[in-house]
Amino acid sequence: MQRFGAAGALHRLLAAKVPDHRLRATVEARLAAGDPWQVADAAATQTERLGARLVTPADAEWPTRLQGLHELTLPSADRRVDQETAPPLCFWVRGAASLGEAFQRSVAVVGSRAATPYGLHVGTEIAYGLAERDWTVVSGGAFGIDAAAHRGALNANGLTVAVLACGVDRPYPMGNTALFDRIADVGLLVSEWPPGAEPLRPRFLIRNRVIAAATAGTLLVEAAARSGATQTLRRALAMKRPSMVVPGPVTSAMSVGAHELLREYPETRLVTGVPHVLEEVGRIGADLAPPVRGPARPQDALDDESALVLELVPRRGPLGPDALSARTGFDLRTTLRKLSLLEQMGLVVRRDDGYLLAPAATRSGRAPAGQPVRRADSSPGGPIERNGT
Repeated sequence: MQRFGAAGALHRLLAAKVPDHRLRATVEARLAAGDPWQVADAAATQTERLGARLVTPADAEWPTRLQGLHELTLPSADRRVDQETAPPLCFWVRGAASLGEAFQRSVAVVGSRAATPYGLHVGTEIAYGLAERDWTVVSGGAFGIDAAAHRGALNANGLTVAVLACGVDRPYPMGNTALFDRIADVGLLVSEWPPGAEPLRPRFLIRNRVIAAATAGTLLVEAAARSGATQTLRRALAMKRPSMVVPGPVTSAMSVGAHELLREYPETRLVTGVPHVLEEVGRIGADLAPPVRGPARPQDALDDESALVLELVPRRGPLGPDALSARTGFDLRTTLRKLSLLEQMGLVVRRDDGYLLAPAATRSGRAPAGQPVRRADSSPGGPIERNGT
């Protein structure tokens, strides 16, 4: 293909002008299915009937990241599906968006078909947050995490791409037909197999290399020990692409594969929300996740002297400034100044015979009436909110 182009390569294959005996045997077997030129002509007719298009490496919208597949070599590649790592020869595409632009700012979100409610929630929310920030969500259209990711992006009115292991005219599984129709309307359905191609089992693993190579990073939400989704992440790791895993309950069988990848590959990053994902795939130094912080409390801003005075003010039985000065070791003037500050902050109350701590609600971080306290922003370590933080 690289030397002679598509048509030239086909001419040489048909003329048996290739040195590889296995390749010649494959061509001979394939010819029993019919004349390849007629097959190509039928595929072109069906593509036009579908309103789809054929995209080749010579086209402007060809995804540039796929060049990374030229260097992809999987360790212990004994199976044929693990040897099928070359870039696709072409893509059949349904949808109006530019294929190259869609993949330029994209994240793959993959995971188990038999997803748990936890996994579905996380996959949906992260995809929603990415789409809100104008990132394309790429997945394989399967049940479980794949479908949750596509729906999350669609619900955010974002762009999503389903990379299929069959023809774009017969997306699989059939139970997701309505979802595929919606993706074709506002996103992209993509396949390297021609219209009419069946969803054969090996094609799913071969397809996974495209998901890993064409995106800026791959996120694994849930995966059992033998999940095909782990193969997608392994391909991303082999290409040294950002590879992320959402942790799950250690008691869940759907988290075993994800946790093993975290243990096996030190370069795999643990993420808990959209800010963590963007830190991995976004601009260096610009898309940093905010630091994890607990709820803000009024006393967090106190200096050391004020904090010690507050610590020694009793909850019951008022204590005068002289007694507090003796307890703290500060002079009376300093003690009175700190008590005045604490009173203004609503942390202590003054009585005729001394000072007391304010009610427990104030101590827990809630300011008294008229003195609102600014809450700490949500962090990626906390619950995943609809805004993706």
